[in-house]
Amino acid sequence: MSFERTDTLTNLLAALTAAGDVAYEWDLGSDLIAWTGPAAELFRITDVKAISHGRLFSQRISGEDLIIRQERLDSHFGDGGPYECEYRIVVPGGTTAWVQDRGGVERDAAGRPFRFFGILRPITNRKAQEQKLQQLANFDELTGHFNKTRLREALDHVVAYSQRTGTCGAYLAVGIDKLTSVNEAFGYEAADAVIIEVGRRLDRCLRFSDTIGRVSGDRFGIVLGSCPEANVHTAAEKILAAISRVPIPTAGGPVYVTVSIGGATFPEQAKTAYEVMARAESALAEAKRAGRDCFSLYHASEETRRQQRVGMALGDRVQRALKQDRLVFAFQPVVGSTGAVDYYECLLRMIGEDGRVISAGEFVPAIEQFGFIRLIDRYVLERAIAEAAAHPTVTLGFNISGLTATDRSWLRAVVALLRDRPEVARRLVVEITETAALYDIDESARFVETLRELGCRVALDDFGAGFTSLRHLQKLAVDTVKIDGSFVRNLAESHDNLVFLRHLAGLANGFGLTTVAECVETAHEAAILRAEGIQYLQGYYFGRPSLERVWLTEPATSLAGTALIA
Repeated sequence: MSFERTDTLTNLLAALTAAGDVAYEWDLGSDLIAWTGPAAELFRITDVKAISHGRLFSQRISGEDLIIRQERLDSHFGDGGPYECEYRIVVPGGTTAWVQDRGGVERDAAGRPFRFFGILRPITNRKAQEQKLQQLANFDELTGHFNKTRLREALDHVVAYSQRTGTCGAYLAVGIDKLTSVNEAFGYEAADAVIIEVGRRLDRCLRFSDTIGRVSGDRFGIVLGSCPEANVHTAAEKILAAISRVPIPTAGGPVYVTVSIGGATFPEQAKTAYEVMARAESALAEAKRAGRDCFSLYHASEETRRQQRVGMALGDRVQRALKQDRLVFAFQPVVGSTGAVDYYECLLRMIGEDGRVISAGEFVPAIEQFGFIRLIDRYVLERAIAEAAAHPTVTLGFNISGLTATDRSWLRAVVALLRDRPEVARRLVVEITETAALYDIDESARFVETLRELGCRVALDDFGAGFTSLRHLQKLAVDTVKIDGSFVRNLAESHDNLVFLRHLAGLANGFGLTTVAECVETAHEAAILRAEGIQYLQGYYFGRPSLERVWLTEPATSLAGTALIA
């Protein structure tokens, strides 16, 4: 088949038409514009004479964007730098369409601009997608309120302002009572209707300056700026009445709903957004224990203040250890039915200034309370990836905190570190706790999906400690569940534990998930677990956590009964 070259101008016109682009030549002296390509279609007009002059063209540009385009043109005409501008054109009916305008000026012998060549490219679809992504990044998809990340940023600003000006403010954690019961009785559509209406009622009964966000499935957060403590009680009582007074209409019929509220003031009771939110959540838990449909304001007892001082001192020690590279991994094997190691879990340890090895349980709660956990989880991520890259024959697992499991900035870091390293990603197992995953099921599902797309395996840790339903397991789509150790300890003596274990194993197997049992300490427990179909086992019977890289010294197929260095 032969190829016959056609006229260059015909080729150009065909290419512009196919791409939807429009070229123009603008004579700056006469102000005339000559158009090439589907200009009439782009501007939704019948005759390009309507845009045959620069003045007429400018009248089609949105007034909000016109000055931006003029500034870019002036700059280009002045210094000759590249010209590119995105703006909206007004089309018949009063609507707008986005275009990208790129081009360059032609100058005469004296260097004066006399002609301009440009290309308009329609980008309305791209702008709509960008707006959607921006919306998802900042707002809750169901209610339209700020999401957790954006709400925390807003709270950061208000807390900082209160410290500069000496004013008071508060944060309210609002939990919808027994939303799970609504979901089970009437379906998720009714539960969604309740969430949406609660959000609307919150909007109506708060000040214009207050900020509302949805922080998880059944939780809203409210930032009250310039609000003395006495007014916090008033605001909370107003919310309680607004929610409970009138039933909420749903497809399943009217539903009476109440909320519980926990509050924390700042800067008196907390100095950072993390502290404020944590203390409001603590107060919310107290309100629920008090019978729900009530308000509890956080007040620190003397013992709480003492524990906070101890925690802050411990947090300082952890930060020093981080700077001095004294945070290390202890590795514990997870073995299959034959005794072969499937992977090693990386357990965080701190080497004290006196050389003592300190387990994570002694310092992680403190750093979670004082907002350092994301820093530590980032460190764990980078160190685990470095270990896996340095040892290409080993698979490593690591656990992240509940806060990080819904932190998009941490997830972006994972993507940046692993996007071009699939051979490393395939040898990583990321563990998230069941209770953390259920706290915000939608965000957790996106988190799991992203990790699996990179090639990582994802394990649901402490399985059985929360209230995972069939729908939750289906939505999370993890690879593995790790059965909580409380159901494994004393398994031989506890018939209840055995029954519960069978239920959990059956639930996991029904979804095709692999199962891991933690805290296996005896040969008898191991035999029972294997007889129940548990595929992988972890515990002191197979090896204690070791600071040594055990895979370099121990045979990978004969670990049963070994006693590695703690």
